[in-house]
Parts: sequence; structure tokens; C-alpha cells
Amino acid sequence: MGSRVIVVGAGPVGLALAGELRVGGAEVTVLERLAAPTTESRATTLDARTMELLDERGLLAPLGTVPREPRGHFGGLPLDLGGQPSPFAGQWKVPQARVEALLGGRARELGADIRREHEVCALHPAADGVGVEAVVRDGRRVRLTAEYVVGCDGEESTVGALAGFEFPGRDARRELLRCDVRGVDIPDRRFQRLPGGFAVAATREGLTRVMVHEYGRAPAVRTAAPGFDEVVAAWSRVTGEDISGGTPVWVNAFGDVSRQAAQYRRGRVLLAGDAAHRHLPVGGQAINLGLQDAFDLGWKLAAEVAGTAPAGLLDSYHEERHRAGRRAMAVIDAQALVMLGGPEIEPVRSLFGELLGHRAVRELLASRLGGLDAGTRGLNRGAEVPS
Repeated sequence: MGSRVIVVGAGPVGLALAGELRVGGAEVTVLERLAAPTTESRATTLDARTMELLDERGLLAPLGTVPREPRGHFGGLPLDLGGQPSPFAGQWKVPQARVEALLGGRARELGADIRREHEVCALHPAADGVGVEAVVRDGRRVRLTAEYVVGCDGEESTVGALAGFEFPGRDARRELLRCDVRGVDIPDRRFQRLPGGFAVAATREGLTRVMVHEYGRAPAVRTAAPGFDEVVAAWSRVTGEDISGGTPVWVNAFGDVSRQAAQYRRGRVLLAGDAAHRHLPVGGQAINLGLQDAFDLGWKLAAEVAGTAPAGLLDSYHEERHRAGRRAMAVIDAQALVMLGGPEIEPVRSLFGELLGHRAVRELLASRLGGLDAGTRGLNRGAEVPS
């Protein structure tokens, strides 16, 4: 037997999980297909509950200064998050690459074995565990074994596919184009609805992030990221502005897919993060749900491999995090409809605007968005390692 646990994926979720497993004394190997960490700031928002969990682990100081934003939104409608029942009320703006670097450094310092350029291609039953095959840089196949394998390998999870996980739900019905671009001079737009579509623009330190959706346009069938010219054309149609003179740094497309693994555990294989739930990445929900999955699973799986877990402890990971994910995805789906629906959704937006005038409604939604509501907060207690 090799490591007690193999984690597939060295993004924030996989690295957070590796660190938690090492804290619990489990030997862990992380396999990642990429040669180096990504530099794109794909997620920029940490919620109140994630900040609490990082604070409990002493990780806020090494994370450095993190700007707090008390303003949030529900489907593009302004929502004050400053009254959330947490010392970290609001949203905290930090690039994903920075979070990933922090969690990766922690995992390494604690003794995790992180192997890059290892692309998992097969899983096999093994005596008291799972065999994992991976293709390495020179094209060779290597085989490792572990008691448990956890897929933290994103929305198109190889582990989920190889292990036969089912993902009930629906495919995307709407698509947004997103681009980080330098050298453009356009006004900031905060969730602006225009006659032909929806637009967002925000500039920080010379880099402008634009997002655009055209009402009624179905998602394209893609095998690669969209080109900058596609973003330029859509932005022009929706806003009338020309951004073709800019220099794109990163371009991608994402939709309002809504699928969740029916089970987060199948025997000795588990899923966490985007590998377990696929949804519109609004408000940083993807990274926050994923990190909360990792913090819940880590100590439980470490106890399981150490032989100290009470009966049912590892199964409680699915019970707690599947429900938390389902609740969060219901809110995400509602936001997608309110934010990206065409003119037919205006009566609903008008009603939501009135409802947000009531304190109880604001507090309920703010708590749900921060992972602090009664239904999810109680479940998230599983992320707190017993003392």
C-alpha cells in the first residue's frame, strides 16, 4: 500500500483537503495533471463561513491583507451583507491563486506529497484500497495504491467519471462569457441589465474583468475556451462599447448548469468541490462550497484511515455536505434566473426588490449566501475538528 489517501487535483479544494488529512496524521499524495499552478484569478470572493474556517486554522495571518466588501447581491440585486451573524460578515476579496498558494504551502509543510504532471487515467480495485493509474510527463503510466481516493479535480472530474458517479440535474440553459483584459477604458458596470443582455465590468490595478450574457442565446457547444473576438462581439452587441483594442489575459465561458453527485461517496472513492457539484459560479460559491467540503471531509477521513472513527463518521460527510450543497444550489439557481432571465423575468425582479426592503428577508438571504443559515451552519460544524 502506498499513501493512505490519494487526492486527485491540486486546486484550492484538493490542497485544503491534503492539509487537513496531514493534520489528522494521514499519509497523502496529491496528483495534478498541470505542470504548475494556474495564475488566473478565477475566484475572488471568500464568504463569512470560509473565513471562519480559515481563522480556526490560523490561516488568515499568512493570507495577508484581504479587502472586505460589505455589499453583496442576490441575482444582481444589491444586498447588504454587513449584518451577517459572523465576525467576518461580508465578502472578502482575494484571488484564487493566492488562496491556492497558501493552502499548497501548508500542505507541503505538513508533509503532503504533491506530484504534478500526473494525469489520472484509470482506477482499479485493489486489496483493501484503490489502484490509480496516471500518465506522467514522458508518457509513461505509473500506478499507485491507496486506501481511499478523493476526486477534487473539478467540474469535468475524471475521478467521478471513472468511478461511475451519477449527476442528476440539468445542463446549462444560459451562458456567460468572461474575460480579464488590459488596456481598455470602459465604465464599471455592476450587474447591469441592458435591452439585449447583462454586463459586468470592474477594473482593478489596470486589469478589467468583463462578463456578458445575451438574453435568449443558448450556450455554445465548446471543446475549448472562447476566443477574445467572441467576447468583443458579444460585448459590443450588449453595451455598444468596443474593447477590441485590449489585450486579453484570460478568457472563458460558463453556464448555469445545475448538477450534483447523487452520492459524494462510492465505497473507497469520494468527491469534493466542483467534482461533486456543478453550478453557476456566482458570488464565489464554487470555491466556498468546495473549501467547506474539504474542511468537513479531512478530519473524518483521517480518523477513518487511523482506525479511530466511530461507525458512520465517514458516511456523515455525504449526509452533511450533500444537503449543504443542495441548499446552496437552490439559491444559485434562483439567482441565475433573476440575474440572467430576459425581459420576462422583470416582474419577479420587481417583487424581489420589494422583498429586499424587509429586514427579515435581507438577513435570511445574507445568511444563506454566507453559509451561515441554520440549515447549513449546523451542517458546517462538521468542518470543525474536535478538540
